[in-house]
Amino acid sequence: MGDPVVMRGWCIDGLPTDNTSGENGILTTKAERWGLCIDPQSQANKWIKNMYKKLNLKLLKFGQGTFLREMSACVMNGVAVLIEDVQEHIDPGLDPILMHSEFMGEGGIKQIKLGESTQDYDDNFVLFMTSKMPNPHYPPEVCIKVTLINFTVTFEGLEEQLLGDVVVKERPDVEKQRD
Repeated sequence: MGDPVVMRGWCIDGLPTDNTSGENGILTTKAERWGLCIDPQSQANKWIKNMYKKLNLKLLKFGQGTFLREMSACVMNGVAVLIEDVQEHIDPGLDPILMHSEFMGEGGIKQIKLGESTQDYDDNFVLFMTSKMPNPHYPPEVCIKVTLINFTVTFEGLEEQLLGDVVVKERPDVEKQRD
């Protein structure tokens, strides 16, 4: 499912080079439901920020006074959004986005109902969520709305990451050939 060239670009953007991180990257970008990354080491957070840096990624947190208004603007304008520090419950105002409740409005324009208003929906809109909690317990009503992706570093993943760092430091010619 992963294109090696795209995956190498992810590594350049900060995604660790181990197989588990690559599989997590595929899930994050290709899953049908929006991804919620369990990310205690902030690897996914860093990668997403770098990957969408040139596309004006919008950083949001639940509890901001203007959260729903800013989210609405991003949906309408096709801006990528990263919601950071997600706890075990998700704001119900986000449900139409999480459930992909878009519909065709007047004139064949894709729309979505957020709060009390109906607005246009741009297909370029992308949503990412990350949680720093190391072992969260999400209730079923959250689990059915998102794709849970565990970015927690495993022993094998850490071993592969460290080996990659050693190769870069000790044998830059091998890393250059790999690139």
